[in-house]
Amino acid sequence: MQYVSYYESPLGKILLASDDAGFSGLWFVERQRYFALGLDEERVEKESRAIAEAKRWLDVYFSGKEPIFSVPLSISGSAFRQEVCRIMLGIPYGKTMTYGEIAGKIAAAHSIPKMSARAVGGAVGHNPISIIIPCHRVVGASGSLTGYGGGIERKIRLLTLEGVDLSAFSIPRKGTAL
Repeated sequence: MQYVSYYESPLGKILLASDDAGFSGLWFVERQRYFALGLDEERVEKESRAIAEAKRWLDVYFSGKEPIFSVPLSISGSAFRQEVCRIMLGIPYGKTMTYGEIAGKIAAAHSIPKMSARAVGGAVGHNPISIIIPCHRVVGASGSLTGYGGGIERKIRLLTLEGVDLSAFSIPRKGTAL
């Protein structure tokens, strides 16, 4: 069974989802690429235990503090997408990592010479649990703030909230983040 609830954030209304295994989705209601991807049409509007924990986590996060507890997650998708999500979970609060760095970690873990940063970008873009799985912390190799499904404005606000110095980054004039 899937459960859903809403959360009013400083960046807009958010749809939250969980299943019996844990927290499974976080999407901005307005202007979110892949909105509710993986969410069944049959679901119950109810604040499950996992959703309640996610709301508590978001309250701490949006207060400008790093949450020091984790939310029980139920990450869907292919093994590759789940691996990318696990790497993103390891990006420290207030830090960033490039798509290429994530690709390098996967290549090293599988003892292969190279992994496509573009493939990583596709997996990052399909992250079903934004903010908690911090895809907003993933940036382009040239310092471009690209690739956030919730829009470039939200990516900038999330990174600013975490205290990231944005002076070394650029905003793309066209592309997937806009």
